[in-house]
Amino acid sequence: MTDQPSSDRPGEPAPDLFTWEFATDPYPAYAWLREHAPVHRTRLPSGVEAWLVTRYADARQALADARLSKNPAHHDEPAHAKGKTGIPGERKADLMTHLLNIDPPDHTRLRRLVSKAFTPRRVAEFAPRVQQLTDDLIGAFAAKGSADLIHDFAFPLPIYAICDLLGVPREDQDDFRDWAGMMIRHGGGPRGGVARSVKKMRGYLAELIHRKRAALPAEPAPGEDLISGLIRASDHGEHLTENEAAAMAFILLFAGFETTVNLIGNGTFALLTHPEERARLQRSLAAGETGLLQTGVEELLRYDGPVELATWRFATEPLTLGGQEIAAGDPVLVVLAAADRDPARFPDPDVLDLGRADNQHLGYGHGIHYCLGAPLARLEGQAALATLFTRLPDLRLAVEPAELRWRGGLIMRGLRTLPVEFTPVGKAHE
Repeated sequence: MTDQPSSDRPGEPAPDLFTWEFATDPYPAYAWLREHAPVHRTRLPSGVEAWLVTRYADARQALADARLSKNPAHHDEPAHAKGKTGIPGERKADLMTHLLNIDPPDHTRLRRLVSKAFTPRRVAEFAPRVQQLTDDLIGAFAAKGSADLIHDFAFPLPIYAICDLLGVPREDQDDFRDWAGMMIRHGGGPRGGVARSVKKMRGYLAELIHRKRAALPAEPAPGEDLISGLIRASDHGEHLTENEAAAMAFILLFAGFETTVNLIGNGTFALLTHPEERARLQRSLAAGETGLLQTGVEELLRYDGPVELATWRFATEPLTLGGQEIAAGDPVLVVLAAADRDPARFPDPDVLDLGRADNQHLGYGHGIHYCLGAPLARLEGQAALATLFTRLPDLRLAVEPAELRWRGGLIMRGLRTLPVEFTPVGKAHE
């Protein structure tokens, strides 16, 4: 589709948005919007009309503006856009009361209840398990000399990690992997597969919460899983309903796996296509240094991050953003991928520099809705990249970069597959 925004150069048409070509490389289009129409009203492929915010300063303002609500009730949806501004199927599955759909004071209450699972100490305690998962997954294909790093590595690692954190029994985790795979593939159309997976997850989580409540010990054990913690909170007067507990577990699964899949996939692809930076990282790892790995993951989040657009916001009153008048009820989408390539904020924004020091990217948002699971995602990203490029030092693409296909979608940015080759090492698992 092509839009004609108002700009200082009205004779020049806007770039095509949301095509397959755009999905492959959206950054030139975002650069045009930043310069000519930084807050731009467009019709999305779903038929919903929304404002795209593309400059860093405007994006940072919008992400923290209390007048931009997360609650879809503030959007008077036209008939053709009914139910198209959130996660497919969440409304029918009664999973709306999660952190991506609510504002204070409910947001404050629910976030406080789950934040203890993502403290630096709790995440550090989880590091050995993440490393074990990383080693086991690489070990399963290291002797083969080839792999699809999305299917074989980037996808299962965060699924199993978040299942462990939530307390999903090991014998049930492959079911979650299957449901998450349906979300990734968007089977049955762009939304059908997601909606079916959401329904299956909802049914399972309701049953799991009942099981865990029946077996909950009187006192919490060290490292108690998150679902048990949510049940305990609801049973001790914290005003957490069973629907809220299920919705919270669901959104941590939904948001916690795909962002990390794309962090690992996009990050690996960026390193494979920037050999000097990849060699720089490998030298640092070989020397036992971790500083470049840490700044490098932040740079990969900025350069080609997993979340292209922040999740939906709705104006609760008329407001001005980037010189544009936004009416009450209008949807607003902050384009994180555009903001994080804004030359007004980042010198040489289209250059990948793993040592970039001043890097306050928006890859995990900003303000009260800053990603709760960011510490865990960083841990997983660092473990995945460090282990991959240490154990498989000659890792390389098995196809030309132009042959890779990116998944269509509005919020996330990620590869469908990432076929690689390398010198076989070790012994494949039996």
